[in-house]
Amino acid sequence: MQPAVKLTIPGEPVAQGRPRFYRRGQFVSTYDPPKSKAYKEYVKRIARQELHIEPMTGSVRINVKVYRGIQKDGSKLTKRQKQDGIIRPTVKPDTDNYYKAVSDALTGIVWVDDNQIVDMHVSKWYSDTPRVEIEVEELCHKR
Repeated sequence: MQPAVKLTIPGEPVAQGRPRFYRRGQFVSTYDPPKSKAYKEYVKRIARQELHIEPMTGSVRINVKVYRGIQKDGSKLTKRQKQDGIIRPTVKPDTDNYYKAVSDALTGIVWVDDNQIVDMHVSKWYSDTPRVEIEVEELCHKR
C-alpha cells in the first residue's frame, strides 16, 4: 500500500457543470461544459506534475476541502468570520459537484477507477487563498 497522497489545486475551485446535449441527425450526445472540462484538465495537469505514483488499485478514502474565495463586498466582521470558518459557504455550487469534478479528473492518476472510493468527506470553506486540498488514503491494496 502507498502512503497517503496529498495534493493542492491552487485557484478558484470549479464545480462539475450539468452535461450539455447536442443532436447530430437522430443521435444525441453529451459533453462537459467548457468551464468544467478546462478545470478537469487543469487538475490533471497539476496532479501529473506533483504526483509521481502508480494509480492505487484497492479501496480508497478521500478527503476534499474546497476553499472558495471571499467576496469583496460585506463587512469586516463578516469577512473575518468567513476566514475563521465561523461562516461557511451555503451557496451554490453544491459540495458534491466540486467533488465530482476533482474525482473525475484524478481517475487514472491517483486511482484506477473512481468506484474504488468507498469513504469520502467533502467540505466547503472560505479563504483568501482559493484552492482545493485533496488527501487520498488506500485502505486495502488489491493485487
